[in-house]
Amino acid sequence: MSDLNIFIFAKPEWLWLLLAVVAIPVIYLMLRFYRRSKIKRFGNVATVQSLMPNYNGVRGWIKIALFSVAVGFLALALARPQTGSKLRTTEVEGREVVLVVDVSNSMLAEDVTPSRIERTRYAISRLVERMKEDRLGIVAFAEEAEVLLPITGDYKMAEAMVKRLSPSLIAHQGTDIGEALEVALLSFTETTKESKSRVVILITDGEEHNQRTEAAIESAVAQGVMVCAIGIGTPEGTPLKIDGELIEDEDGKMVVTKLGEPLLQHIAEATGGIYVRSRNENFGLDDIIARLDEMESTQLTQIAFEEYDEQYQWFLGAALLLLLVEVFIMERRNPLLKGVRLFERESKDKK
Repeated sequence: MSDLNIFIFAKPEWLWLLLAVVAIPVIYLMLRFYRRSKIKRFGNVATVQSLMPNYNGVRGWIKIALFSVAVGFLALALARPQTGSKLRTTEVEGREVVLVVDVSNSMLAEDVTPSRIERTRYAISRLVERMKEDRLGIVAFAEEAEVLLPITGDYKMAEAMVKRLSPSLIAHQGTDIGEALEVALLSFTETTKESKSRVVILITDGEEHNQRTEAAIESAVAQGVMVCAIGIGTPEGTPLKIDGELIEDEDGKMVVTKLGEPLLQHIAEATGGIYVRSRNENFGLDDIIARLDEMESTQLTQIAFEEYDEQYQWFLGAALLLLLVEVFIMERRNPLLKGVRLFERESKDKK
């Protein structure tokens, strides 16, 4: 066992709240302009402000700055930052599994409840929860493929990566299954090269846009890698919506995204795997897990962080401290201190 530090967020979805750090001052500025426009109705702004000698605009900005930063620290606390400090190495019997997940725009279709991509994230999370001794990697793809998580036995890290799966991960949209499989094959470790314990789980709607897949299938067969495929969607398809708007092609027709089953069936059959169509009542992972249990396992060196320490308390403490300071700062000068003149004697002496 050795010491090594890693930093992750257990609930990264709360990081969206960091947008409020910018939004709050902007809203406050708009309200200040609105307030100034109302003052103008009564006359000259400078004259009206002279009737409010205790008001101090700078204090208002100080309060809003403290409040905004406090919200930022609160967002970080809710995201549950964690550090892993102990690295554990053990020898186990298992398999290497690479999840190849389609994150193209077509995965936003809602012919599977609540959507293809959300259903995929949920199912993979349940899969990770059930894994014990297998090692897992994740490849996300659209027109390009990217290794989101190298082969690892750290399931907490895998769970964190699964939550990131979305079309925003890949800049160029499309569906290149061939490249995705090629990247997946390169993800396996050398230690399992001679074994029959390598498997790719391909999750996609099967809408292919180039001809690289056959070469990737041949490589998988040559390396003894089994590919199991899950087709998500429906053969009849559904109109594609992005941000609630229907997408049209160059001819102005609605884009309908359909499940391309023949390709996925061909990939699974050629590599000795199985194909399953995902349905609302059954995503299909149970059938694939049963197929994995039939595979031979091999000796794997499992490296994982043994424990994670919560760090949210530091950010929560900072947020509470800033909120406490903000409460005691008033936009108006305290009338009880109005008569205090710290530099009055000094001024008289100079005279």
